Amino acid sequence: MYRDRVEAGQRLAERLHHLADQDVVVLGLPRGGVPVAHQVALALGAPLDVIVVRKLGVPQQPELAMGAIGEQGVRIIDPAVLAMAGVSDQRLAEVEATERVELDRRAQLFRAGHTREPLQGRVAVIVDDGIATGSTATAAALVAKELGAARVVVATPVAPREVPTRLAGIADEVVVVETPSPFYAIGQFYRDFTQTTDTEVMTILTGARRAAGSDSASPVKSKHDSPLIDDDVTIAVDGIRLGGHLTLPEGSIGTVLFAHGSGSGRNSPRNRQVAGILNRAGLGTLLFDLLTPSEEADRANVFDIELLAQRLVAGTRWLTELEVWPTQPIGYFGASTGAGAALWAASDLGELIAAVVSRGGRPDLAMSRLDRVRSPTLLLVGGLDTVVLEMNRTAQSALNCENRLDVIPGAGHLFEERGALDQVAQLAGDWLISHFRPAVTHG
Repeated sequence: MYRDRVEAGQRLAERLHHLADQDVVVLGLPRGGVPVAHQVALALGAPLDVIVVRKLGVPQQPELAMGAIGEQGVRIIDPAVLAMAGVSDQRLAEVEATERVELDRRAQLFRAGHTREPLQGRVAVIVDDGIATGSTATAAALVAKELGAARVVVATPVAPREVPTRLAGIADEVVVVETPSPFYAIGQFYRDFTQTTDTEVMTILTGARRAAGSDSASPVKSKHDSPLIDDDVTIAVDGIRLGGHLTLPEGSIGTVLFAHGSGSGRNSPRNRQVAGILNRAGLGTLLFDLLTPSEEADRANVFDIELLAQRLVAGTRWLTELEVWPTQPIGYFGASTGAGAALWAASDLGELIAAVVSRGGRPDLAMSRLDRVRSPTLLLVGGLDTVVLEMNRTAQSALNCENRLDVIPGAGHLFEERGALDQVAQLAGDWLISHFRPAVTHG
C-alpha cells in the first residue's frame, strides 16, 4: 500500500530508470495522475505535461467505463459494456457531450496559455495513479500517437493483472509496479487517496514549467502578455491613496482581488498565505487596503459595507486600466466584513466578476444586494464558527446565483488550526479556476 501519490510516483520512477537517457516527455492524466507523473518527471529530468482524457461512465453506474474520449478527437467505446448496461445511442451521445465540455475546460485550464509539449519523434510516458479498466489509458495512448510520439509507454503504480496484456496492443511498453488480486478499486491501495484538485494540478504544472525555464512549455506570446510582476502598488481613490500588492505570474489565467476584513489588510499573514497558494496555481492577486489607517481608527468605517464596496469597485477599475494587466477573468476573495463588500461590489459589476469566494465572511452585511449577485459564489465557514455559519446559511438562501456553502470541520473563525487555511486556499482556488472564462469586454 502506498502512503500517497508522491510515494507511488517515486516507486514508479524506479521502474522507469531505463528511459533516463532517452528524449522523454512525461504526461500525467489529470487529475490524480499528475502528482505521480511529477515524481517520474523529476527522476528522469524530463518535461512534464498533461494529456486530458475523460471516462465515459455508464449513466447508472458512473465508475464503470463504457468508453473514453481524449484530445485530438480521440474516442473509444466498449461495445460489451454498452450491451451489458443497455445504454442507448442517444444516452451515450448525451454522456459524451457532457464529458467533452469538461475535457475542453480542463485542457484549456491546465495549459493556462502555454503551448503543448511537442511529442513528435519523442518517447511519451503516460502516467496515472492507477488503472482499473484501461479505457482512459488507451485514449491517452491514442492521443500521444496522433501527436506524433515515436514510442508510447503507459506507466502506473497499480492495476489489475490483465491490464498489461489489454494495453499491449496499444502502447509500446506497459509498466505496472503492482498487480494485486483481488482488485476492487484504485483507492484501496493508497492510505491517502484524497481527490487531487484543479489547484494542485495547476501548482504542480506551474512549478514544473518554471523549473524547466523558457526552453519547455514557454507561454504563448500575445499583446496581453506581461512579465512577472510582484510589487507594491498605490491606488488612488476619491482623492486618497490606498496601498496594495500586485502579483501577476506569467501565463496567469485570472486575477483575484482580496477584500480584507476588519482589522486586516494587505499585509495579513493569512491573506498572504492564501494569495501565495493561488499564485502558484497560476492566478494573479491584488491585495490592497480598503481603508487608510486614519479611516480604520473609526470603527464605523470598518462596517460601512457600501463604502468598502465602492473602494473595491475602484480597485477593480484601476486594475483593468493598468497597461501591464492582461485582459482576463476577475474574481473576488473576501474575508469577514470584506466578504460583504465583495458581494456588494459584485452586484454592481455584474459579468465583470467571474466568481466570488467568502472566507469566514459576513455576506449577511450585503443582504439587500444578494439577490442581484450573478457571480458564482463559494461560502467557506469553519465548523466551530457556529454564529457565522448561521449567518452564511441565511445569506445563502438569498442568493439567486450559482452558489455553494462548504464547512471546514474543526476550524474556527480565523482558520488557525493546522491545515485549515491551506484547505480554504485549495477550495477557493478550485472554485475560482473552474469559473474563470474568457473575460467580458471592459469599458
